[in-house]
Amino acid sequence: MSNDEMTTIDLDQILAAAAAVPLTGPASATPAQRAGWLEAVAGVLDGAADELIPLAQAESHLPAARLTAELKRTTFQARQFAEALRAGTLTPTQVDAPDAGWGSGPRPDLRRTVVPLGPVLVFAASNFPFAFSVFGGDTVSALAAGCPVVVKAHPGHPELSRRTAELVAAQLPEGLFALIEGVEPSLTALKDSRIKAVGFTGSTSGGRALYDIAAARAEPIPFYGELGSVNPVVVTPEGWAQRPGEIVGGWLDSLLLGSGQFCTNPGVVFVPDAQAFLASVELPKPGRMLNDRLEEGFQKSTALVAELPGVREVAGGPANEQGVAARIFATTLEQLDPQALDTEMFGPAGLVVEYGDTGALVDVLQRVPGQLTGTVQGTESGDEVAAEVVAALSARVGRVLYNQWPTGVSVTAAQQHGGPYPASTNSLTTSVGLAAIERFQRPVSYQGLPAGLLPTELR
Repeated sequence: MSNDEMTTIDLDQILAAAAAVPLTGPASATPAQRAGWLEAVAGVLDGAADELIPLAQAESHLPAARLTAELKRTTFQARQFAEALRAGTLTPTQVDAPDAGWGSGPRPDLRRTVVPLGPVLVFAASNFPFAFSVFGGDTVSALAAGCPVVVKAHPGHPELSRRTAELVAAQLPEGLFALIEGVEPSLTALKDSRIKAVGFTGSTSGGRALYDIAAARAEPIPFYGELGSVNPVVVTPEGWAQRPGEIVGGWLDSLLLGSGQFCTNPGVVFVPDAQAFLASVELPKPGRMLNDRLEEGFQKSTALVAELPGVREVAGGPANEQGVAARIFATTLEQLDPQALDTEMFGPAGLVVEYGDTGALVDVLQRVPGQLTGTVQGTESGDEVAAEVVAALSARVGRVLYNQWPTGVSVTAAQQHGGPYPASTNSLTTSVGLAAIERFQRPVSYQGLPAGLLPTELR
């Protein structure tokens, strides 16, 4: 339903239907049923690839090969959750038998499991039209948890969102899924007491504004937001001595991939020799960015960084048809303005920071704002600087990479896609991987219940 067509009555009906979905008890969906729904949607989306990918390409300007891989990742993710639901690994349980001699006093029969939080509002992202959109990670993990989902479509790909939503809704029971559009309907939903949690991927400013609304409700609700990140990279002296060309090439490939429009884009790199590092930097013409709003944001953020004290522009590439060009800036650790580590240039731009004193470098890393990723380029053994840097980054990022490059986020059980604020609004959770389901489950203990009254998994 488009924004022009949606009314207050329509939204109320959507929220009422979501709130009517049974979360617990005999009428609630079993893990096997949820698995079947996820598999059914995955199959339908795969079958509609020839229709969906051209829609996505027209609205996002992303190449067909990238979108094909992204759709495959999206349906793989749904099937991975389905497999884990069938295996029972996504419903953690704990059973403590009665013990009259328990150290803190007689212990009753206690059994702990998890239940769905309730209807979840998901704000779709612009840069992943499939994987972080209508049937992306937030939606899939919430459905896997047993929660109804209301998705706020991203205006960057409205036709794709509507068609995807039609396909998804056709495979799910009434009330379990709905799509809304527009700022006002989404704010109304966010403030509605029937919404019990929120998933968001987007800018720091936008996410923080929504987070504050969620926290200010009469009944505050969890807001799981993935926000901004500059994803620092540290090249150790030993790593630079061994692999200079490989490191420069790897950084540029990661920095410019997808015209720099990845949340894990490595926007700041600390190097022991900036002159040598920059000597082999060559910048190609970037592809078209996702939309006009992101192009405007990129120009504003690069202008802000360019005006910081001690920063100079050291490389620029040819502009694309929209006037967007790749840009590289440089400064030194001594001149580094803290704002440079808190300004995400979402697009094809990066900042090179030269350091001499590794102790001073570690001090800076310990104060860096929260990040999704931190990368170390060092040697495989005997790199003492790398050990210090890994320790410092571990306190400030959600994922530490070594001699690899961020961008692609593997969908797997051990993945952590989140980090201290402002990378995300809850550093205890991840928005990618099987652990993402934990955001939408609430623990409940049952004490002394007859077997017939217990949830199935606790009997």
